[in-house]
Amino acid sequence: MARVAFLGLGVMGAPMAGHLARNGHDVTVWNRTSEKARAWAAKHKGNAAADPASAAFATEYVFLCLGDDPDVRDVYDALEPSIGGGMVIIDHTTASAGLARDLFARSRSKGVAFIDAPISGGQAGAENGQLTVMCGGDKSAFEKAEPVMAAYSKRITLIGESGAGQLAKSVNQICIAGIVQGLSEGLHFAEKAGLDVAQVIEAISGGAAQSWQMENRWKTMVDDEFEHGFAVDWMRKDLRIALEAARANGASLPVTAEVDQYYADIQAMGGSRWDTSSLIARLKR
Repeated sequence: MARVAFLGLGVMGAPMAGHLARNGHDVTVWNRTSEKARAWAAKHKGNAAADPASAAFATEYVFLCLGDDPDVRDVYDALEPSIGGGMVIIDHTTASAGLARDLFARSRSKGVAFIDAPISGGQAGAENGQLTVMCGGDKSAFEKAEPVMAAYSKRITLIGESGAGQLAKSVNQICIAGIVQGLSEGLHFAEKAGLDVAQVIEAISGGAAQSWQMENRWKTMVDDEFEHGFAVDWMRKDLRIALEAARANGASLPVTAEVDQYYADIQAMGGSRWDTSSLIARLKR
């Protein structure tokens, strides 16, 4: 089993670190809110560190699961004095490909591997150990880290070189944005037309309209229940990253840009912490 550090114990990071501990790894955690780290350590019989460098000292793997580019850069700067000796750093934050490439180069200069490894599956996926992981980096480092990441994952894929994992996560979020808006409009139309929505879903869910979002979210969307963990604030952050990357590479994302503004409307309605399926609330307003 491995000696690992896990930095960032939010709704995703805390259960992911828990799966590592349950799989027999020696886990040291750090979180900006130290009380959360101490509570995690007490629950999982792990260790809580006072700072990122202390958490990472003498470990084989360092996992990051943070908020945005500035958070990742700050934490990397703080842990940098402790990195070396063939360590592998795995960043599960959804951040920019440019940052991933920068930290890959900084890590390599110290003999350390860096994998950008954003995740998909939401809070439920983290809690159930069923996350999808999209990775960018060297194949040898990926093959070394993959068995450790398997503790909380159902699918782990090396997409390509450094930054490719982050770009793949943007593809994921672009697709989700369009699907959720389409499902929201379909459900809204069905209600306005006076149809039995459950019967409609039963009729169409086995055909081309089927999606994970339809299967798992249609009922709660109709019932105005938006408490599934992945907040609108975070989705807007992810879409910002995707739109910035599109401006750089020349991709045209008109629907994504439009849906991003719809999520801005949800924020203005007080739904910043609602989950991404809340787009239907804008149509019902």
